[in-house]
This record gives sequence, structure tokens and C-alpha cells, in this order.
Amino acid sequence: MNFKKWMLGFMVIIFATVLAACGTDQDTKQDNGDPEANQQQEEKQQQENQGNESNGTDDKKMDHSGSGEVPEGLKEAENPTFPIGSKAIIEASHMEGMKGAEATIVGAYDTTVYTVTYTPTDGGEKVEDHKWVIHEELKNVGEEPLEPGEEATIQASHMKGMEGATATIDSAEQTTVYMVDYTSTTSGEEVKNHKWVTEDELSPVEE
Repeated sequence: MNFKKWMLGFMVIIFATVLAACGTDQDTKQDNGDPEANQQQEEKQQQENQGNESNGTDDKKMDHSGSGEVPEGLKEAENPTFPIGSKAIIEASHMEGMKGAEATIVGAYDTTVYTVTYTPTDGGEKVEDHKWVIHEELKNVGEEPLEPGEEATIQASHMKGMEGATATIDSAEQTTVYMVDYTSTTSGEEVKNHKWVTEDELSPVEE
């Protein structure tokens, strides 16, 4: 009887040892296999997400069409290279579907244009080297053009969170700016009264 009990106990110990060994081997496989695959998958997913977030972030926030209203004091160009009603090809790529589109000129104005850096008032990420804000869209700056490094409050609303933000001037240029209508080359969306495109960002339509 004692011998049978001893044998039974021995068999239980052997069986438990075998199970423990199998469990350890399975854990080892999980540690060395699946977690690594999962980590690679997570890294790949993060890269894809980052790519999606970086594509057209500014474009999504930007108001493609405008009201056609212009700031008080903005002077119409007397003899613009591209007269109102004429056609031109947009060479700029401020937004997806803009570059290469045929534009109709709906306004031409002589002013100082700025690229600016600012932090949106709605809590969005800092926007750097935004094109374009014109002199008449800055609050209480007088008539003299601002210099790079100076700050001013933006009164335009081209993008969400722009109006009321404090802008740092990155560059300044005296030129003719245009308000244009065009059809997006990617979405087919009709964009009306887009502000702004500079003279350097337009080229003649080839006939």
C-alpha cells in the first residue's frame, strides 16, 4: 500500500515537471517570438500614422475659398502682370491640388507680403513659414513694412486659429498679390476667392 502511494506520488511529480517544462518552453517562444512581431507591427503602425498625420495637415486647416472681401486700405494694382479676368497657371503648392491648376484672376493688389510663424489660438501646433499674410492683415502696424523678427497680431482667417494669433515675421517682400478662382487638380473642388498668390507664383497660360 505504501509502495503504491509512493509510486502515485512519484508519477504526479513527474507529470507536474513535464507540464512545467512545456509551459516554460511556450513562455520562451512567446518572449522570443510574438512580442517581437507585435513590436514590429506597432512600430510600422506608428510610422503609418505619422505619415498620415504629416500629409496635408495645413491643407486640412486652410480655408480654400474666401468671401472675396479684402482688408481696408488694400490698394488695387494699377497695371498688374495678370489683369482681372485673365488666366494663369499656379506654380505654388500651398495646398494639395493647387500646383498646375489654371486660375482665373479675380483681384490684383500691390502690398507687402509676409511669411509668418505663429501658434494658433485654438491650441493647434505652431505653424512655421506660412504663406501668405499681407501687410493690411496685420493689426495696428502703420504703413511701413515690418522687418523679419518683428511681431504683429494677425487679423486674417485663412486658417483655423489664425485670427488673433501673434505672428513673427519670417520674410517680407513688396509685390503684387492675387486673389484667384481655380479648380483643384486632385479633388475637382472649385475654389473661389483664394487668398493669396504672389506674382512669382503664377505663369502665363500657354496657347
